[in-house]
Amino acid sequence: MSTLLNSLTTELRRGTLTLAVLSQLRTPQYGYSLVQLLESSGINIDQSTLYPLLRRLEKQELVTSSWDTSESRPRKYYVLSEFGLEIFLQLREEWISNSKMLYGLLKGDGEDELD
Repeated sequence: MSTLLNSLTTELRRGTLTLAVLSQLRTPQYGYSLVQLLESSGINIDQSTLYPLLRRLEKQELVTSSWDTSESRPRKYYVLSEFGLEIFLQLREEWISNSKMLYGLLKGDGEDELD
């Protein structure tokens, strides 16, 4: 892949990953469980990408975190805040709307046919 294509792919993926992570935080998840949930849906995310993203979402007050020390290994759990849920639902609607419009454009471009 060219450098330009890599850059554009990364840019496209960045927003997608944010939405994907938010979608899985309606119930509390710790980092590794979140990686597993996303991977089971075909979305690969590096821990070096996930943790900075979670910290950013927490700073934006979309996500809250808490430590569970009841097990032998303490785990930091993340969950959507009330504000985060509102934002997630709005982003989801925006994503669905944009995806439908973009699909229409891509389907009509005459190149490779989309299913």
